[in-house]
Amino acid sequence: MALTRFERFLGRLLRAVVWMLFAVFKLFAPQQRHGVSRLPPITNPLLLLSAMQLARKIRRKAVTSVEVVQAYIDRIQEVNPLINAMVKDRFSAALQEAAQVDKLIEEETGGEEVLEDRLPLLGVPITVKEAFALQGMPNSTGLLTRRDLVSGVDAPSVALLKRAGAIPLGVTNCSELCMWLESHNHLYGITNNPYDLERIVGGSSGGEGSILGAGASVIGIGSDIGGSIRIPCFFNGIFGHKPSTGIVSNDGQYPPASGLQKGFLCTGPMCRYAEDLIPMLSIMGGPNANKLRLSAEVDLKKLRFISVPHNGGSHLVSPVDAQLLQAQKMVVRRLEDDLGVKVQTLFIPQLKYSFQIWGTMMASPGKDGKPPTTFAELMSEGGKKVWPVWELFKWLLGFSSHTIAAIGLALVELFQSSHPSPFILQQKEKLQQELEELLGTDGVLLYPSHPQIAPKHHHPIFTPFNFCYTGIFNILGLPVTQCPLGLSEEGLPLGVQIVTGKLQDRLSLATALYLEKAFGGWREPGKTTAKP
Repeated sequence: MALTRFERFLGRLLRAVVWMLFAVFKLFAPQQRHGVSRLPPITNPLLLLSAMQLARKIRRKAVTSVEVVQAYIDRIQEVNPLINAMVKDRFSAALQEAAQVDKLIEEETGGEEVLEDRLPLLGVPITVKEAFALQGMPNSTGLLTRRDLVSGVDAPSVALLKRAGAIPLGVTNCSELCMWLESHNHLYGITNNPYDLERIVGGSSGGEGSILGAGASVIGIGSDIGGSIRIPCFFNGIFGHKPSTGIVSNDGQYPPASGLQKGFLCTGPMCRYAEDLIPMLSIMGGPNANKLRLSAEVDLKKLRFISVPHNGGSHLVSPVDAQLLQAQKMVVRRLEDDLGVKVQTLFIPQLKYSFQIWGTMMASPGKDGKPPTTFAELMSEGGKKVWPVWELFKWLLGFSSHTIAAIGLALVELFQSSHPSPFILQQKEKLQQELEELLGTDGVLLYPSHPQIAPKHHHPIFTPFNFCYTGIFNILGLPVTQCPLGLSEEGLPLGVQIVTGKLQDRLSLATALYLEKAFGGWREPGKTTAKP
């Protein structure tokens, strides 16, 4: 019980601190003002096709790559002033590359099948999270000291997608150093949710989530160490996948993982249409993708479905929104009615320690005994050493080059114990064993993506631990697909996480394809208006 009392005290202390900081923040933060209540609707039908459909049309000469790329450039120029998702474009180079694609197709003598096998994404535009190296583009991750850094090479996952024929349009915004729920930094500013410009897009791959949700991109690349693919996909109403650990290379992104974090970080696809997930994962995984047997047929009627509606009531985390609970119940009913399966509802006690487990494992040294790089050290990259308390004082006076979220994380590090709690380690092992036995090779678990629907800007500072609904699966190494489930009463995206056993990614991806048909998948934000 001593541990529980300490945790309660820590939770209250942190809440008191963030309330005080937020009160100060509200006094000095510039207020956002938007002259419109929603995005302009999509008028070009090319923007409503999946990447696979676009690639097929381009190969068959039903449309040119130049036409497709130009359509997306036009949409980005139309919506980016409102959402601030793309932070650097390469439109001129993309159009030149699209023209080369069209010339290649005209000269190809081997037929459509040859092109499909060799270049499955030929001529299709793509966007890339700014944390990844994309040749000729910035790679600052929102850090002012890296503002002049330009990548000379491509990250492996980016290179594989380009090699498959994809054409990058530019790079998108993220949270400072990829460690916060809000995609905001002092280099590029704040990114807005396409369904409600006053709400957050999630982080850290929030720029990707926003530009995809706005219909200004069709496929994108994100990374995830605590939900950084899944949370933005949830808040922006799109699909995303955190693969099984070790399938897609994490090289070529900043900041690099260290300590045990190398086993928790995952790179994966983000997209508007579920049918693009498997082709993207097959490409991004390279030879490792063979371990997933993605082409194997999945019979949903033979799977075991489990629904876990919440984490058991951790005092550090918000209760799950009633609309999200209802959406998950609707999924359960639809599975039972359509497939004739019986969905088991479970409550797993160890899940209420998700944040403590995530924090403990993230701070643990690697197999070589070396501790992970601290957040304060990452903040100091290319500059003077950052002292969190001094940085907070500078922030209060308006002189800090860092966001309050980054400073807050560096401050929390000062109070972290170097000795992990045996109790928390025990809960982690129990949870790992229970879930692996529960899922096996045919289990599919439904779990909330986040306890709240997309919050207003800056509000996550009140609820900094809510990300643990996604973060726990990074620690457990389980693959997860994020799936949209329509819109809330306010016109904001609903969704659910689909979790499977290790290397069983194809089960969650097949379930996402089914749920897209059942619930409609991505909804165009320009056709929705949030209620006041």
